[in-house]
Amino acid sequence: MNTVLRVANVSFVRDERCILAPITWAVQAHERWLVLGANGSGKTTLLRIASMYEHPSSGTVDVLGERLGRTDVRELRRRVGYLSAALAADIRPALRCLDVVMTAKYAALEPWWHRYTTADETQALQRLERMGVAWAAERSLGTLSSGEQQRVLLARTLMNEPGVVLLDEPSARLDLGGREQLVQALAELTLDPTAPPVVLVTHHLDEVPPGITHVLMLRDGQVVAKGPIDRYLNSASLSECFGMPLHLERRPDGRYSAWHAG
Repeated sequence: MNTVLRVANVSFVRDERCILAPITWAVQAHERWLVLGANGSGKTTLLRIASMYEHPSSGTVDVLGERLGRTDVRELRRRVGYLSAALAADIRPALRCLDVVMTAKYAALEPWWHRYTTADETQALQRLERMGVAWAAERSLGTLSSGEQQRVLLARTLMNEPGVVLLDEPSARLDLGGREQLVQALAELTLDPTAPPVVLVTHHLDEVPPGITHVLMLRDGQVVAKGPIDRYLNSASLSECFGMPLHLERRPDGRYSAWHAG
């Protein structure tokens, strides 16, 4: 399977307001996508549709070869690694980090709803180790720093060997140190050729990790640009995306900086 995610002519209307105009977009198995846009541009709505937590007003959505509306989303969600600020807020801070990761097996938030095996615990520990936080397995999530918590939540997205990982503004609520820890963790993921395809939603250019290969830029629910990041992310497209003159620079470390060009 080369195409892991496809939205075709997808629109979303709520309370007579068009949040997403018809959008067509596809993610291939080897790609790492950045979805970029200002607040209110439709980024989160698009990712909620892609993660099957919203249904589009029109158009079709195919995830890992299954069509939304024709499949059991409860089962399919287990094959999608998903992280959002809202989901993170729903996880109980007193929960053991090993359980935070392990409960992703059933897309659950608490461990008492299902039975888990020693093999499940081993797999969860391996995911924590991959994200560099295996030492925190027996610690409660709330005792970790914000950056460490995000590493645990990233480990959770990998629990089920997902076909695609969807990250909706994972740096929300993080301080500067936590954000830098998160960017480092994301770089480890996006630069790993064995990792699943990744879609990262943000409106901050300076938190885009090295390893991102493609960009989808949205403004007022419409596509400004999409395609390989080296071709389509530039000062002109960024200015159009955010509705102001901006200058974009890529630093030697692969990170981006942008500022007002006026």
